[in-house]
Amino acid sequence: MVVKKVVITGGPGTGKSTIINELIKRDYTCFEEISRQITLEAQQKGIDQLFLTNPLLFSEHLLNGRHQQFIDASKSDSNFVFLDRGVHDVLAYMDFIGDRYPKDFINICNNIVYDYAFILKPWEAIYESDNERYENFDQALKIHEHLLSTYQSYNYNLINVPFGTVEERTDFILNTLIT
Repeated sequence: MVVKKVVITGGPGTGKSTIINELIKRDYTCFEEISRQITLEAQQKGIDQLFLTNPLLFSEHLLNGRHQQFIDASKSDSNFVFLDRGVHDVLAYMDFIGDRYPKDFINICNNIVYDYAFILKPWEAIYESDNERYENFDQALKIHEHLLSTYQSYNYNLINVPFGTVEERTDFILNTLIT
């Protein structure tokens, strides 16, 4: 059996993790977002926002972690594996802040291909800032544009997830995969 790897992407506060949690409740195999974990570990070392302090180091941790998630997903015995963000998100965020990244970042993105890529648009009604999310809603809109551009540059046909309840959004994703 070939595992279908499904990335769910979108700017901050768009509902990705909420959908991943709903998929977990429905017994799907999922890999959760790792940026919060990296941020929290840095905060425990006294670095408030590693992405702002050292974006390249933060992004390297993210890229390596998401690459490992992709490898682990490939070993699953599930039909579909859902990933909260993909390796391409790293490039989009680096482009958003206008920072350079090494060629091996691009090479990893060239070598990783998700079977499906869903994108969630910024939704002001559900957007919330918190301890690990530093972006405001206007920045979330700009990040969304960078995500679109990055994934499209790697030839992804992004599937827009419509606004709705978490159940409706999750059903949309699942129905799209089944049909």
